[in-house]
Amino acid sequence: MTLEPAGGVVQAVVLYDGRLLLVADGDAWTLPSGTPQPAEPAEATAARVVYELTGYLVDGTEPLAPHHTAPHDTAPADGASAVVCQLLSESPSGGAVLASEHVRWAPIAEAADAALPAVVRAYLQGHTPV
Repeated sequence: MTLEPAGGVVQAVVLYDGRLLLVADGDAWTLPSGTPQPAEPAEATAARVVYELTGYLVDGTEPLAPHHTAPHDTAPADGASAVVCQLLSESPSGGAVLASEHVRWAPIAEAADAALPAVVRAYLQGHTPV
């Protein structure tokens, strides 16, 4: 598998114990996201951004392919991509950009109601605990 350099914003989808990692963005909670460094693949961007913002160590493992979206779905910004990440550390390290009150683990059922890209919403529907 060849990792292609990412373009645009990369959003990280980190699930753990039926919860989704979200970060504060003004008055809303969103997926951790950021822009790639030159020649950086989306998987590496997602892992780096999560670590820098939250202190959690993750491995960007699965890029989510965009699907056809309904007109009412929130689509990622032009060039945006989403990557599923595997949590590697249950506790954040020090030095995160965001303070702990700006990072939360939301139950998937609550997070699915947030303004998420359609591809992420579809992925979460398949991973909601029963």
